[in-house]
Amino acid sequence: MSEEKKIPTQGVEVDKNMIIETKIEKEDIRFYDVRKEPFDVYGLYEYRTEPIFHRLPTEVGEATSKGVAKLERECAGGRVRFCTDSPYVAISVEYEVLGRNSHTPLEASGGFDLYEDFSNGMESRFVKAFQPPYPTDTTYEQCVDVGEVKKRYFTLNFPLHSVVRNVYVGLADSAMLEGGLKYRNRRPVVVYGSSIVHGTGPSRPGLTYTNMLTRRLNLDVHNVGFSGNAKAEPAIVDYLSEMEMSIFVCDYDHNAPTVEHLLATHLSMYKRFRQSQPDTPYVMISRPDVLKHPTACPKFRNVIIDTFRYAREQGDKHVYYIDGESFFLGKVENDCTIDGVHPNDMGNSLMADGVEQTLRQILSEGNYLD
Repeated sequence: MSEEKKIPTQGVEVDKNMIIETKIEKEDIRFYDVRKEPFDVYGLYEYRTEPIFHRLPTEVGEATSKGVAKLERECAGGRVRFCTDSPYVAISVEYEVLGRNSHTPLEASGGFDLYEDFSNGMESRFVKAFQPPYPTDTTYEQCVDVGEVKKRYFTLNFPLHSVVRNVYVGLADSAMLEGGLKYRNRRPVVVYGSSIVHGTGPSRPGLTYTNMLTRRLNLDVHNVGFSGNAKAEPAIVDYLSEMEMSIFVCDYDHNAPTVEHLLATHLSMYKRFRQSQPDTPYVMISRPDVLKHPTACPKFRNVIIDTFRYAREQGDKHVYYIDGESFFLGKVENDCTIDGVHPNDMGNSLMADGVEQTLRQILSEGNYLD
């Protein structure tokens, strides 16, 4: 069945967005627009009404820098959650830009991956990666068989370095479709940072350290990473300072072009944030690639430690510091990156270990999950 076919509507009126053409060989398939209920999309800005999926208001990206204006359109950290008893899950994707780069597999930069979430909310199982073939241009579709007909909860992770216009989920026409599991927190954990946060290095979207944290802790974690362009500019600092969140993680050390730049921005970012959010937990992380830059790293780290010490001296009991050098230690320290800087799957897992420990400490100290 190689010819294109339209989804049967079974004589009922169906939203035109649910009727798309497909070459997927499932006679009973029906597609649903993830912008619409009952789907929930996390980590992306105003996803129900914006013409593309992206992470910031357009005006904030443009006011920050040309780089951020471009990169905020990439969907790193975006997630779709839903529940169905369909024996298969398909996707049909329309890209505005399909990301390709030398650092990241196409499966990560342009693909999606699917996890089954269990009803306790604290455990997820990797099901399958949706892998765009070479060549892929502006559209892509794939179907994954997930097993017998039974109710399952799913999370579908967006690609890390692509601009996505539309995503449709295909299910058996007779299948039930409901909303997915809810995270423990209404207000997200927000992680601001460099390409390490953005997701340069892992082999697929679910293996960024931010996405790992969402699964391990059942928390909505927003990825606000911008490869090479996280420099704590006033526009993005103002936006983050006013953003509703439960915990803030500051991991932009790597994009400060000089120690002097970090000196000029790191403490001032903390002060600006505290003007708006005096009690929100604030986590500071220093860069992990000490082996690659053994001379520079301690200098940058000292700037962050000085900010942390200043905060503590002011009586701030909601500030935390994580030493990036602690992530990759021992016999695996040479195996955690793709290039000495960007963490691979193992490196992201170890970073998630370190950040998870601090987030658990924060959660144990107070109720930040309303």
